[in-house]
Amino acid sequence: MADLLTLSARYIDGDIYEGAGLVNRPTMELSELGNGIALIEAFSHVVTFKTGDGLVLFDTSLEAFGGGVLKSLRGWTDEPVSNICYTHGHADHVGGTGAFVCEACDKGRRRPRIIGHENVSPRFRRYEKTNGYNFTINARQFAPATELRMGQGAPEGPRRFGPDPWVEPDTTFRDRLDVKIGDTHFDLRHAIGETDDHLWAWVPEHKAICSGDFVTWVFPNAGNPQKVQRYPLEWAKALREMIAMEPELLLPAHGLPIGGKARIASVLDNIATALETLVEQSLAMMNAGARLDEIVHSVKLPAALMDKPYLRPVYDEPEFIIHNIWRLYGGWYDGNPANLKPAPDAVLAAEMAALAGGALVLAKRAAALVEAGDLRLACHLAEMAFLAAPADVQVHGIRAEVYGARRKAEASLMSKGIYGFAERQSLNIVAEHNQG
Repeated sequence: MADLLTLSARYIDGDIYEGAGLVNRPTMELSELGNGIALIEAFSHVVTFKTGDGLVLFDTSLEAFGGGVLKSLRGWTDEPVSNICYTHGHADHVGGTGAFVCEACDKGRRRPRIIGHENVSPRFRRYEKTNGYNFTINARQFAPATELRMGQGAPEGPRRFGPDPWVEPDTTFRDRLDVKIGDTHFDLRHAIGETDDHLWAWVPEHKAICSGDFVTWVFPNAGNPQKVQRYPLEWAKALREMIAMEPELLLPAHGLPIGGKARIASVLDNIATALETLVEQSLAMMNAGARLDEIVHSVKLPAALMDKPYLRPVYDEPEFIIHNIWRLYGGWYDGNPANLKPAPDAVLAAEMAALAGGALVLAKRAAALVEAGDLRLACHLAEMAFLAAPADVQVHGIRAEVYGARRKAEASLMSKGIYGFAERQSLNIVAEHNQG
């Protein structure tokens, strides 16, 4: 059993970063963190409390992890699961619930009560309406290139996003729910941040907070370019409310648990400050009349924050959050009149290729820009070349090289996923041509 609290203290106190894989570890290993408290490290962690009236779980991880989580839990205790609290309705937090429901049925036990915010079920309905879209973007974001069908961005098999079926909450609340289960109180509080259906919990007997995805040991996922609206300022507000509780144990859904009142307060304050700074600077420029393009390329966070081991941009990144701030406060118009009702991308690309002397000229210029280190501009020209000549194998070969270089240069999983998808798309065209 790993000493997770000692490990997190080492990283935080020493400002040590040794890679995301050492703090987000889907090992299925259970670690006891206190009297009757355990955390199972999975794709999303499962936190459990012994209450004297059954186990209370916070989240159940992905559907594929449910059986492994249950096995690890049963290596610790055979007490029945009486309650499952969803911190929010993302698939990696609720997907494993079916394993616990089935166990209760098989053992003739009462079905666990499922507690969640009232917006969890509407989230599930939205996922059902957008199943194909969510399946594709999650495969593009998470699956390694070796596991993707080249050019498709999704593994073989049924195009199902999320568990089958989604296990709905049977107890919901809007703002706050206080429940006593056995000898333990759970003060469940709604807050918006990564989602609109999120809760965090204060457990006074243990001076503990279950923070869900409000703390993830990576830069906050408040800007994901392929997902719905996030709320960075409200996220920061929730973190400051947690600080006010003076917790001595912080139990996140990703990353390492944290012990110590001062240490926890410092971590929460730094995360909140990073989000508040992005919002403050972005809104100041919006109010001064700046375009989105100006804000994206101007607003930066100080290295003192970005270098924290729990704020590295290896999943989401500040630049993406700025886009979400603009969308939240300013709508979708980016301030560039040409983008209000633009020409189709392919038509603009064809015109630029004609002016340059052909799509291949644009592609070769893109390759030269890669060599010069200007990857942003290189991607623009490579994509224009592709749109202007979508069947040109030479263009595709250069496009693959450009996006391959961009993928390798990026830190965040989101950027790597999108650029890698474009790279594989063109590699697929080249491969099909060579085979023919």
